[in-house]
Amino acid sequence: MYVVVDGAVELELGRAAYARRAWLAAYESLWRADRAVSLAAADLELLATSAYMLGRDEDYLGGLERAYRLHLEAGETLRAARCAFWVGLNLVMRGETGRAMGWLGRAQRLAERERDCVERGYLLFPVMFRHEAAGDYAAAAAAAADAAAIGERFDDPDLFALAVQSQGCLLVLQGRVVEGLGLLDEAMVAVTAGELSPIVSGLVYCGVILGCQAAFEPRRAQEWTVALTQWCERQPDMVAFTGRCLTHRAEVMCLHGAWPAALEEARRAGRRCARGNNQVAGGEAVYLEGEVHRLRGEFAAAERAFREASRCGREPQPGLALLRFAQGDAGAAAAAIRRALGETSERPQRARLLPAYVEIMLAVGGRDEARDAGNELEQIAHERENGMLGAMAAHARGTVDLAGGDARAALVPLRHAARVWQQLGAPYEAARARALVGLACRALGDDEAAGFELEAARGVFAALGAAPDLARVESLTQPEAPADAHGLTPRELQVLRLVAAGKSNREIASELVLSEHTVARHVQNIFAKLGVSSRTAASAFAFAHKLG
Repeated sequence: MYVVVDGAVELELGRAAYARRAWLAAYESLWRADRAVSLAAADLELLATSAYMLGRDEDYLGGLERAYRLHLEAGETLRAARCAFWVGLNLVMRGETGRAMGWLGRAQRLAERERDCVERGYLLFPVMFRHEAAGDYAAAAAAAADAAAIGERFDDPDLFALAVQSQGCLLVLQGRVVEGLGLLDEAMVAVTAGELSPIVSGLVYCGVILGCQAAFEPRRAQEWTVALTQWCERQPDMVAFTGRCLTHRAEVMCLHGAWPAALEEARRAGRRCARGNNQVAGGEAVYLEGEVHRLRGEFAAAERAFREASRCGREPQPGLALLRFAQGDAGAAAAAIRRALGETSERPQRARLLPAYVEIMLAVGGRDEARDAGNELEQIAHERENGMLGAMAAHARGTVDLAGGDARAALVPLRHAARVWQQLGAPYEAARARALVGLACRALGDDEAAGFELEAARGVFAALGAAPDLARVESLTQPEAPADAHGLTPRELQVLRLVAAGKSNREIASELVLSEHTVARHVQNIFAKLGVSSRTAASAFAFAHKLG
């Protein structure tokens, strides 16, 4: 039995569904209308947008290409140019450069027939992309500013918001963070007021949040992530942008210590990205999974996640290097983090690698490299006048000072780091800083203050499920040596336990924040007191006498 489709009815149903952002209903009604009567160009654009919001990229491109041809046949040159631009932009984001340049070239040729038109503003985006790819952020930002001026002059909110958001992100990359964040906030005003088209709304939401992350502004990123979540929830059929939204939510949860929820949200994000064929966002989601597993000591799961992130094209550093470090392979960790930092030039990306670089370099004896990295991180933080970056830099500075034996100098930056992390609602990072404050207090002879700090850190690590950090702090808070400790001091017992665990002097030095020379002296004292001559014999003694 054949069902007769009334094309006019389906068209009206599709338009109404589109207006209320019911994307599946809009797509199905417009598709049926198209089968019955062949849609006009403007309605094909509605069908294409509905397909995009459902994650059906091929249908989106196909619909826009048809609309492009119909606009040309009708002599609507600028409407055709607009369609060609969006086809080209979508292909750029998919990495199909050849096809993208062809479509953008078509758009350029059509727009040039008009002396002055808003489409010329859209066609400044390929210019901006070229400058950005060449590392010339100033020229790219200038192109974005020109596009914003055209959007404002022609009263085109989509062009204006896209251009202002792009300019803001580019200013952040140049270190002009205050100006950049101001522009990102301005772009978000248009989105939250409902002034933009659906696709542009999603692009601006995600672009602004990424800009806030590049600026190391977690509070702003969280604020706009909440707004993006609400926008997504109002469109339950939507697939586009939802994977990225869930990834942003997972990042916020991870920072605030809600690790189980972050892990589940990252998994949901990965599934949504797979549905939407968004491999880049999928890579971010699975990398975040790896980070949560690493922090919880689930090393096999972390390894699988980092490998999957790499397969998706996401650089797995610094997470993978930190995983290798936690597994005791300091050499592999050092090689990986050196390679990643060496090929990274953008300041925000370097800032994300430098804390791990400092930690790992100290473990392999590269104190000068660690100090240089800490200095660079301080410079980046100073340029951006940023609280989160300042906490990262202070933590690095304190760690380097402590490893160099200057506990008094280490205390000030470490306490500052702990205070800022606490203000940002980042319990794990705050606890890491407090553990180091405890070690500094102990080195200065204030054992009571050291106990308070280490116990506070231990409580946070236990609550979070941060197994590796918990084990490390517990090794530092062992009670005084028992009567049958065979003459070993509490510090020597700590060193013996780590020797028995197979740790090298360098690894022990990193874990206990001592110099290698001091560790070597402890090891020799242990050998003398136990009457042994090798690490193997000392380990056997420890196990036999329940000292390990």
